[in-house]
Amino acid sequence: MATKKKKKIAAKDVVFGPNAIIEMLKAKRRRLFSIYTKKPLPKAWNRIQKYLPKSVPNIQYVTKNALDGLARTTEHKGIVALVSPFKYASKMFDPKKKPFIVLLDSIQDVGNLGAILRSAYCAGADGIVLCRSKAAMLTPTVFSASAGYAEYLDVYVAPSIGHAVQEMKKAGYTLYMAVMNGKDASQVEFKKPACLVIGNEAIGINKQVLKDGEHITIPQRSNEISYNASVAAGILLFLMAQKIS
Repeated sequence: MATKKKKKIAAKDVVFGPNAIIEMLKAKRRRLFSIYTKKPLPKAWNRIQKYLPKSVPNIQYVTKNALDGLARTTEHKGIVALVSPFKYASKMFDPKKKPFIVLLDSIQDVGNLGAILRSAYCAGADGIVLCRSKAAMLTPTVFSASAGYAEYLDVYVAPSIGHAVQEMKKAGYTLYMAVMNGKDASQVEFKKPACLVIGNEAIGINKQVLKDGEHITIPQRSNEISYNASVAAGILLFLMAQKIS
């Protein structure tokens, strides 16, 4: 007697909040399975509705508590989408195709990660490299914090900062490392292929790889203070985008 093959269940991720959902729909990289919202419809529903496919798979009207449970936060603004998972790049980037990338070393705060990804997209960065060790990955909160712009980025995950740095050096990237005591970033002549390296919020870039790149600094009034990691990344990305050749 022939046995029936089990139907493969598609993997699903959550995206919440109007901006993140709109950019997910506009990017068209992920499949939309269903949308959960409430009645009366949130004000942002009209903004989302015009980007929905003609045949919306499934719209579910649920309670706020149900939305809180789906999003695992109260910051969903009344709309949660169930979508296919974000697809990471399978290998390190080719500098000829992606000459301006960002390497993040152990960024742990999901808000910081989302803000950095948003700045990277706005500045025209071609790709992002994350390190799996002691770092935040792309969660629904990260996509929300990026205002959805992370949907457009190509993201590669390396096993460690050391592994990532060696791969990039081998590929031909020049690494520009954000540190406290380096050359004034506004005076640096950035050259492609270039990689901006941003370190952990508390301890900065791993000391084992500091020798592998050029040290750059944002001038500030004292060495006893520092910019937030995402703010520093935004400033440096702007400078690099303006000067890179």
